[in-house]
Amino acid sequence: MYKKSSPLVIILSYVGIALLYIPLLFIALFSVNANRHGQTWGGFSFDWYIKLFSNELVGQATLNSIILAVVSTIIATLFGTLLAIGIHRTPWNKKIRSFFDYSINIPVVTPDILMAIALVTVFGLFRTFLSCFEPGMLTLIISHVVFQLSFVVLVVLSRLASIPKDQIEAARDLYASTSGAWFRVILPQLFTGIIAGALLAFTLSLDDFIISFFVSGPTSQTLPLYIYGSLKRGVSPEIHALSTLIISLTLIVMLLVLFNNQKKSKGKDK
Repeated sequence: MYKKSSPLVIILSYVGIALLYIPLLFIALFSVNANRHGQTWGGFSFDWYIKLFSNELVGQATLNSIILAVVSTIIATLFGTLLAIGIHRTPWNKKIRSFFDYSINIPVVTPDILMAIALVTVFGLFRTFLSCFEPGMLTLIISHVVFQLSFVVLVVLSRLASIPKDQIEAARDLYASTSGAWFRVILPQLFTGIIAGALLAFTLSLDDFIISFFVSGPTSQTLPLYIYGSLKRGVSPEIHALSTLIISLTLIVMLLVLFNNQKKSKGKDK
């Protein structure tokens, strides 16, 4: 039987939600404030959004972030999925399997600043042989793939753990080839885990600042780097407008996913 929550739990829940969303509401409010400094209300205006869309630096930084996130996510998802399958489906002995488990988890718990220093050192060594490792989009993509890979592997591994290993043998007993069994039996079940890992990798890439700060070049500035550089000159209403757009797009995507899941669940109920 359902037990009603205590008033304290309800109050704390509302306080937690308020702490999460009130700052976001203030950012949205400041983005339509005609007063540049935002200390007082100067009237409702969309001027900051107009100036934002006419800002070439913002456009270039946004394009760089999208290209970086898409390319690194595709590479990390491909190699992360293959690595997860190799770790899970190969009969390793306990020591080697433990080595793989620790190797995959270490990048997840390693501070970003240490990862960034290590990558800068490695790229510096590579530059003595190849000039293509100068700070730029290539070093950014490689760096993002490095820290995205572990997250993709962990997500795909968790999905693989729920798929019985004897399904391959069962499919082959029904005259399916090994590759056919993987593509027709395993991968459809693994698809949700692959998509979840890709979305996590994409989000981490868009949000990354520390590693990008160390390995980026003058022509490969990303959106987080642009925002950080703008904050040094004071918080501009254009930054509020940009932040509001990012929050709105994220909210729209979340609502679409929620609506799609509800639609699927209703279809199954019927």
